[in-house]
Amino acid sequence: MKKRIFIPLSILLCIILSFMPYLTGCHCPAAKALPEEKKIIYLTFDDGPTDSTTPKVLDILFEKKVRATFFVIGRQIKTREKILQRIADGGHMIGIHSYSHEYDKIYASPEALLEDIGLCRDAIRKVLPAFDGHLYRFPGGSFLCKQYRETVLGAGFRYYDWNASADDAVYPCASPNELYGNVVRSSADKNQVILLMHDGVGYKSTIACLPNVIDYFLNKNYIFDVLQ
Repeated sequence: MKKRIFIPLSILLCIILSFMPYLTGCHCPAAKALPEEKKIIYLTFDDGPTDSTTPKVLDILFEKKVRATFFVIGRQIKTREKILQRIADGGHMIGIHSYSHEYDKIYASPEALLEDIGLCRDAIRKVLPAFDGHLYRFPGGSFLCKQYRETVLGAGFRYYDWNASADDAVYPCASPNELYGNVVRSSADKNQVILLMHDGVGYKSTIACLPNVIDYFLNKNYIFDVLQ
């Protein structure tokens, strides 16, 4: 008798979401077009700041002399103010990801979404008063809530999804080599790459593969830049 394999719904949802940008063709719907003539890599990290991952990511970026964009969660800033300040001092870009990262609350209504964005912006400004707060990434990606794209744009924000991913949130037990392979495959034949990675809690394989990821794009003559 064949054994039935059951996949938990939460894992199945993550797998589906990770492929949505490629299935919909909605790779990086943003208010600002990216330059087409250069090979550019935009490293992006979601879900920080954290004590366990963000400082190690920053160490690697400093060693490699490249910059990245960090989409932060507002409620995680408390007690990690120095880490957020270090991100800014390193010349990296900071964007709003959410305050709570709770989908049911954030996407309950346009008003709820904008309130969540405002709370995150306020949390960042307590540490970085000059933060202009124009950069945003939808939790789960804008393809998850297309009806709110105009809400965000109309409020004066620019949002970016991604067109390549390490899939480190989809496969939390993946090895560094597996994450590296995901990056190489998903970024193949793209001159402008917005790469999704995470600096949340427990991303040891992300930390381990990051130096090789950076070297891969350097060896292919990509310019590292931050989203604007």
